[in-house]
Amino acid sequence: MLAKPLWLHIFAFCIYAFMYIPIFVLVTFSFEQSRLPVRITGFTFDWYLKLFQNEDIGMALANSLIVATLAVLISSVMGTMAALGLTRMHFKGKGAYRGLLLLPIIIPEIALAVAALILFIAIGVPLGLATIVVSHIVFCVAYVTLTVMGRMEGLDPRLEEAAQDLGASPVMAFFRVTLPLLAPGIIAGALLAFVLSLDDFVITQFTAGVGSTTLPLRIFSMVKFGVSPEINALSTIMILVTAGITTLAETVRQKKT
Repeated sequence: MLAKPLWLHIFAFCIYAFMYIPIFVLVTFSFEQSRLPVRITGFTFDWYLKLFQNEDIGMALANSLIVATLAVLISSVMGTMAALGLTRMHFKGKGAYRGLLLLPIIIPEIALAVAALILFIAIGVPLGLATIVVSHIVFCVAYVTLTVMGRMEGLDPRLEEAAQDLGASPVMAFFRVTLPLLAPGIIAGALLAFVLSLDDFVITQFTAGVGSTTLPLRIFSMVKFGVSPEINALSTIMILVTAGITTLAETVRQKKT
């Protein structure tokens, strides 16, 4: 095997440095004693303790978890059903349906946010947690469907047919054979959707009402008054949680059972 040229290693290092040095700086200053993130003067966990004592952040976190959980549960069911229909069934316009499925991913987030806001105003729905959940389901369904479809393409449909030949009904064959085989894809899609919903800011900003502030919105409102070590600590926790869930989703997706 030929060795990669030195310039390629240097280029890759610069790319990774450009992406991760700001994150490293943020994490480092979350342990800084001084409120001014200018230079390192000491090490402390006080900002994390103050963060956990902040009731506003706790309420925003609770709202984010409620929204993400509901959006993921509903989109997982809808996405799995859509993946089954698009993979197993043959009908006119199937390609168009696949293309429409990608639109929430391709369309700029600001356009989706404005469209959702106009829709809720037009039908007279008051903004709140419910409107955030509905808006998040729109893009979560797309990610879950694509993930489950990728899992289904690797499955042998004859397994379900064999179960039916042995006396199982179509419903029983699905729950006993197909669904367990699809579980890694469903779980991976759900975890990915959870992360996307938990971190979303643009769509949430347009569809949130009074008393429905989520964690990204709370962070944005705190940053208006300057970046404090509390924000650095909160951002560090969010980075760790997001990275952990994403790694878990990728591990589950690659599972071959």
